[in-house]
Amino acid sequence: MTVRRSAAALAATAAALCAAAAPAAVAAPSPSPPAALPSGLYGTSDPTYDGVWRQSLAFLAQQAVGVTPAAKAVDWLTGQQCDSGAFAAYRADASVPCNDKTVADTNATAAAAQALRAIGGHQDALANAVSWLRSVQNEDGGWGYTAGSPSDANSTSIVIGTLARAGEKLGDVTTHGGKTPYAALLGFSIPCGGKDGGAFAYQPDKAGKLAANGDATAAGVLGALGKGLVVPDSAAVKDPACHNGSPLKPEQAAQNGAAYLTTALAKSGHLDQPPMPGAEDSEPQPDFGNTADAVVALAAAGHKDKAAASVSWLEKNSAAWAKQAGPAAYAQLILAAQATGTDVHDFGGADLVSQLNATGPAPAAVETPKPTATEEEQKDSGDGDGIGGVWWFVGIGLAVGAGAGFLISGRRKNQQP
Repeated sequence: MTVRRSAAALAATAAALCAAAAPAAVAAPSPSPPAALPSGLYGTSDPTYDGVWRQSLAFLAQQAVGVTPAAKAVDWLTGQQCDSGAFAAYRADASVPCNDKTVADTNATAAAAQALRAIGGHQDALANAVSWLRSVQNEDGGWGYTAGSPSDANSTSIVIGTLARAGEKLGDVTTHGGKTPYAALLGFSIPCGGKDGGAFAYQPDKAGKLAANGDATAAGVLGALGKGLVVPDSAAVKDPACHNGSPLKPEQAAQNGAAYLTTALAKSGHLDQPPMPGAEDSEPQPDFGNTADAVVALAAAGHKDKAAASVSWLEKNSAAWAKQAGPAAYAQLILAAQATGTDVHDFGGADLVSQLNATGPAPAAVETPKPTATEEEQKDSGDGDGIGGVWWFVGIGLAVGAGAGFLISGRRKNQQP
């Protein structure tokens, strides 16, 4: 998962890791969900800190692979929006109007806006969310996790992606002092040189120093490219490299971040979780969610070939984590697979789409997956009994009858689902 996500999500990840490492008799307990969850909500864990987030990611992943969510699931999400246009992480009773005590969440609002745009038909809700996001822009040009909190790379990046997807011209999204969102985001980019060169920091520390953060870097790459959370599959275009610009341009910062992620992933294929306070000497634990996010970032920057080893690692190792963490985790894996042209219906032997769908109400529609190349070859290679064999005999008949020296092949072109 990501730094910008909730304590509940982090707890779920930690529980999954402990459960995998501990004997079955002492497996770590999962967080207890409320007595009754809304029927339209995805997942069964406590949604207090991530209800809107996980619902939004589920919708984005589903829409990317041809699944239409159930109407009651969409209604639940739209019902979470405040009159101001903002979303909180979760509102247990959405019939109660938002007030000064409602903690409006920029990340939840941005993710929900992207999800509603993907679903379509909710232009007013999208416009209200965008209007609220613009209204809480910090003077440095960025956004914090909550309205008015100090800007951070993750929040600024996801809001940038949302504004771009909504058709906003980012150069026009300025503060009273003329600061754009990129002014803030590039301030989190670490100059090239040294082991952390090119990375993004989450925020500067009290002394103003920037420390590399894998999660912030994955988010920063997408933000600097003006990309949303869903990245279409595209071919790799260049080798990642870190370059210092004067001034640094967003595209350069994105490529610098991609270069950092490439190096960070090269050794093991995955990113590690930062050590917990007081446990600096403990063995590093893999971070599945941030690894999936890094895959998406590399694909967005044109380097999906550099993400191939990480995709393979996720295919082999992420099943237990995804099962424990729930819908947002399945969504992250789907988005990583989709961005790299990996089969979402056979991801390490798992059908990620079916697994995600099972965490919420039955979808309104599910696009039937196209057969894989292997399935096509099996159908068409025939010994005279299958489709290929039938077409072979038809071709012979036509060739003889017409006197032509060609055969009609029934083999169709291989298609990637």
